Amino acid sequence: MAFRTPTPWRSLTFLLLCLFFGGGPVPGLSLAAESDELQIEVSKKGLGKEVVITQGAKEWFMLIEVTPENTVVVRQEKDHDKYLVDESETHDRPLVPAEVDAAIADYINSVKARAKK
Repeated sequence: MAFRTPTPWRSLTFLLLCLFFGGGPVPGLSLAAESDELQIEVSKKGLGKEVVITQGAKEWFMLIEVTPENTVVVRQEKDHDKYLVDESETHDRPLVPAEVDAAIADYINSVKARAKK
């Protein structure tokens, strides 16, 4: 049985398969540059919602936690590991789902407007 030397395209295919299915990213190798696009993730948290918006090293976060007695709203803004905004407010009544949705939408629009600058 003869041993064949891998051709360059086979080596490249093997490398790509290792990168995509292997043990994670290779240090010093970036497949995607930091993007100027906003990545928005909204998730339901009990009766409230949470939104995480990222753009490169910047991150905006809002949590609306609704209980039968009150509503707590938490807002945070980070640039790398530095917190630029870290505030919370408590409302003495539970917000209804439409109010939660409106607050989340307003926050997303606010971040979009500020991120364009």
